[in-house]
Amino acid sequence: MRKDLGANPYLFPQPVMIIGTYDENGKANAMNAAWGGIVGRNEIIIDLSNHKTTENLLETRAFTVSVADLEHLVPCDYVGIVSGNKEPDKMEKAGFTTTKSKFVNAPVINELPLTLECVLTQVIDGSKYLGEIKNVSIDEKILGEDGDIDLNKFVPITYDAAHYGYYRLGEKVGTAFKDGAQLK
Repeated sequence: MRKDLGANPYLFPQPVMIIGTYDENGKANAMNAAWGGIVGRNEIIIDLSNHKTTENLLETRAFTVSVADLEHLVPCDYVGIVSGNKEPDKMEKAGFTTTKSKFVNAPVINELPLTLECVLTQVIDGSKYLGEIKNVSIDEKILGEDGDIDLNKFVPITYDAAHYGYYRLGEKVGTAFKDGAQLK
């Protein structure tokens, strides 16, 4: 038997994205965002209500998307519950330091090991920000021997919209583009 739950954002796993921007004075800001994801090989979309981050994003037309990880769960949650409009030292209180992206006018949060560096290409319906990914920067500490991301070294967290929880990803359970071949 199935139960109808209505229209809810229950797609799992749901990334916990930390959106980084600069304000008009070049001061870094970040916020936690759950509604968004990859929509093409080099495109990402995020759905945001009005925030300091959205003001900054519209001003600079650039942003970064860092993937929240287990090691930084507390500061990643903090930047989602505290407004940059009310707390000018938000990044410092979170313990985040930044470096200016070489590819876009937005900050890379040094403590978060995976960052997509993006330019704003379109605003859809007033709240959906479509960005073109110009670069992905990664901390070498989460790279495997093959030079790519190793999920045994990188522990991204996901968001559970039903219970407002954060969860870490589990173990590898299959191989894409291979396991289904057994049904051919």
